[in-house]
Amino acid sequence: MAGYNEPTFQERQARAEKARAKALAKLAARAKTPVDEAELARRKAAGEARKAAAAEKSAARKAAIAEAKAAKAAKKAEEKAAAEVAVPTEAEKKAARDAKYAARKKRKK
Repeated sequence: MAGYNEPTFQERQARAEKARAKALAKLAARAKTPVDEAELARRKAAGEARKAAAAEKSAARKAAIAEAKAAKAAKKAEEKAAAEVAVPTEAEKKAARDAKYAARKKRKK
Protein backbone atom coordinates (compact mmCIF):
# COMPACT_ATOMS: atom_id res chain seq x y z
CA MET A 1 0.00 0.00 0.00
CA ALA A 2 1.41 3.35 -1.07
CA GLY A 3 1.51 6.24 1.37
CA TYR A 4 0.22 9.73 0.90
CA ASN A 5 2.27 11.73 -1.57
CA GLU A 6 2.46 15.41 -0.64
CA PRO A 7 1.76 17.56 -3.78
CA THR A 8 4.51 19.89 -4.80
CA PHE A 9 4.16 23.64 -5.09
CA GLN A 10 3.90 23.44 -8.88
CA GLU A 11 1.08 20.85 -8.67
CA ARG A 12 -0.85 22.99 -6.18
CA GLN A 13 -0.35 26.04 -8.39
CA ALA A 14 -1.57 24.13 -11.46
CA ARG A 15 -4.68 22.94 -9.62
CA ALA A 16 -5.44 26.48 -8.45
CA GLU A 17 -5.05 27.76 -12.01
CA LYS A 18 -7.44 25.07 -13.31
CA ALA A 19 -9.96 25.93 -10.57
CA ARG A 20 -9.74 29.63 -11.48
CA ALA A 21 -10.26 28.90 -15.15
CA LYS A 22 -13.23 26.64 -14.36
CA ALA A 23 -14.83 29.32 -12.14
CA LEU A 24 -14.32 31.95 -14.86
CA ALA A 25 -15.88 29.70 -17.48
CA LYS A 26 -18.86 29.06 -15.21
CA LEU A 27 -19.27 32.78 -14.57
CA ALA A 28 -19.07 33.61 -18.27
CA ALA A 29 -21.72 30.98 -19.04
CA ARG A 30 -24.06 32.51 -16.50
CA ALA A 31 -23.63 36.05 -17.79
CA LYS A 32 -26.83 37.62 -19.05
CA THR A 33 -27.38 38.08 -22.71
CA PRO A 34 -27.85 41.74 -23.63
CA VAL A 35 -31.45 42.89 -24.00
CA ASP A 36 -32.21 44.41 -27.38
CA GLU A 37 -33.29 48.04 -27.55
CA ALA A 38 -36.79 47.27 -28.85
CA GLU A 39 -37.51 44.99 -25.89
CA LEU A 40 -36.11 47.55 -23.47
CA ALA A 41 -38.30 50.30 -24.97
CA ARG A 42 -41.37 48.03 -24.83
CA ARG A 43 -40.75 47.27 -21.16
CA LYS A 44 -40.25 50.95 -20.37
CA ALA A 45 -43.48 51.90 -22.16
CA ALA A 46 -45.37 49.16 -20.32
CA GLY A 47 -44.02 50.41 -17.00
CA GLU A 48 -45.04 53.98 -17.77
CA ALA A 49 -48.51 52.81 -18.82
CA ARG A 50 -48.88 50.96 -15.50
CA LYS A 51 -47.81 54.07 -13.60
CA ALA A 52 -50.28 56.24 -15.53
CA ALA A 53 -53.12 53.77 -14.89
CA ALA A 54 -52.28 53.65 -11.19
CA ALA A 55 -52.19 57.47 -11.00
CA GLU A 56 -55.55 57.71 -12.79
CA LYS A 57 -57.08 55.13 -10.47
CA SER A 58 -55.70 56.97 -7.44
CA ALA A 59 -57.07 60.30 -8.68
CA ALA A 60 -60.50 58.75 -9.30
CA ARG A 61 -60.50 57.25 -5.81
CA LYS A 62 -59.51 60.60 -4.25
CA ALA A 63 -62.24 62.37 -6.23
CA ALA A 64 -64.82 59.82 -5.07
CA ILE A 65 -63.73 60.30 -1.46
CA ALA A 66 -63.90 64.10 -1.80
CA GLU A 67 -67.35 63.83 -3.40
CA ALA A 68 -68.56 61.58 -0.58
CA LYS A 69 -67.23 64.03 2.02
CA ALA A 70 -68.95 66.94 0.28
CA ALA A 71 -72.23 65.03 0.09
CA LYS A 72 -71.95 64.12 3.76
CA ALA A 73 -71.23 67.73 4.71
CA ALA A 74 -74.18 68.95 2.63
CA LYS A 75 -76.48 66.36 4.20
CA LYS A 76 -75.28 67.32 7.67
CA ALA A 77 -75.86 71.03 6.97
CA GLU A 78 -79.32 70.24 5.60
CA GLU A 79 -80.20 68.20 8.68
CA LYS A 80 -78.90 70.97 10.93
CA ALA A 81 -80.97 73.56 9.08
CA ALA A 82 -84.06 71.35 9.31
CA ALA A 83 -83.52 70.67 12.99
CA GLU A 84 -82.91 74.29 13.78
CA VAL A 85 -86.08 75.68 15.29
CA ALA A 86 -86.81 79.32 14.70
CA VAL A 87 -86.20 81.04 18.01
CA PRO A 88 -88.94 83.59 18.62
CA THR A 89 -87.95 87.14 19.43
CA GLU A 90 -89.05 88.93 22.59
CA ALA A 91 -91.79 90.79 20.71
CA GLU A 92 -93.16 87.52 19.31
CA LYS A 93 -93.08 85.95 22.78
CA LYS A 94 -94.97 88.93 24.23
CA ALA A 95 -97.58 88.83 21.46
CA ALA A 96 -98.18 85.10 22.02
CA ARG A 97 -98.46 85.61 25.79
CA ASP A 98 -100.92 88.50 25.34
CA ALA A 99 -103.01 86.41 22.94
CA LYS A 100 -103.11 83.57 25.47
CA TYR A 101 -104.23 85.93 28.29
CA ALA A 102 -106.85 87.52 26.06
CA ALA A 103 -108.24 84.09 25.17
CA ARG A 104 -108.43 83.16 28.85
CA LYS A 105 -110.28 86.38 29.75
CA LYS A 106 -112.69 85.80 26.90
CA ARG A 107 -113.48 82.30 28.16
CA LYS A 108 -114.12 83.54 31.71
CA LYS A 109 -116.68 86.13 30.63
